[in-house]
Amino acid sequence: MRLSIVILTCNQRDITFRCLNALRYQYNRGDVEIIVVDNGSDDGTVEAVEAGFPDVMMIANQENRGVSFGRNQGLRMAQGDKILILDNDTVPDDEAIDTMCRWLDDNTSTGIVACRLTDPQGNTQDSFKPYPGLIVKISNLLHRGKKRHVELPSEPVCPDYVIGACQMFRRSLLFEIGMLDEHIFYGPEDADFCLRARSAGYTITYLPHISMVHDWRRATTRRILSRLGRRHISALFYLYRKHRRIF
Repeated sequence: MRLSIVILTCNQRDITFRCLNALRYQYNRGDVEIIVVDNGSDDGTVEAVEAGFPDVMMIANQENRGVSFGRNQGLRMAQGDKILILDNDTVPDDEAIDTMCRWLDDNTSTGIVACRLTDPQGNTQDSFKPYPGLIVKISNLLHRGKKRHVELPSEPVCPDYVIGACQMFRRSLLFEIGMLDEHIFYGPEDADFCLRARSAGYTITYLPHISMVHDWRRATTRRILSRLGRRHISALFYLYRKHRRIF
């Protein structure tokens, strides 16, 4: 199996359908499998996906167990030589997917690769990141809701991490560094995964010349005192303790 694509969803039936429709070329290939993990939806997502996309493998949870737990279920089922984690609010692009696969084939030093993410209007999103230290997070909080200009590099770069909306890696990486950390319910499990790959000697690579659309919701920055927002803050301090780094 060439590639496994793992998509996590919860109560977003129509958005998930859009994502899967964009992947039709991929799952019509004989060497690609798609795994959807539903984290306790009650909007008919599971039944609709099973009826509309019978070749897609579905994992249906009775409750929301968090991003890391749900994605890990898909990762354990994946049989592809490479794995692509996608948010269900992306609109996958076949050229981007195939280019990331080729990059991993040609660059053994890369542990995780990602493409440029844009909003539906074509604006580049800030998806390649420095370490999510306290100063960075405070700055994000102070500027929440403001449109930021993202300076797009002209060549591939190696940031500290790329966001979990789009991460591709070899399945063998999981045997080296382990699964996503299930102590983290929602963010920054993506940063932790990349940091562990970097600690194992790999680079994180961002490819600016290929892209896909991502309807970024930014749930925790919009409602920082919500239950989800508080869980995110708690997870950040867990990350700082784990990696012994605050800034």
